[in-house]
Amino acid sequence: IRTSGLKSRIIMQVHDELVLEVPDDEAEVIKTGLPHQMSAAAKLDVPLLVEVGIGDNWDQAH
Repeated sequence: IRTSGLKSRIIMQVHDELVLEVPDDEAEVIKTGLPHQMSAAAKLDVPLLVEVGIGDNWDQAH
C-alpha cells in the first residue's frame, strides 16, 4: 500500500485480520488488490484464503 501511492493505511491487526482506513475512492482497488497481495505473501502448502469486508466501522465490515 505504501509504495502504491494510495492514501489507504493499515491501522491495526486483530488476531488473523487487518483493519484498514480506506478513502471511498480507493475501496474497490483495495478490495480487489489486497487479497492477492496477502495470499501471495508467503509460499505455503495450503491455500491462504483472504476475505474483504467494507463498512464505516468494524461491525458493518463483518
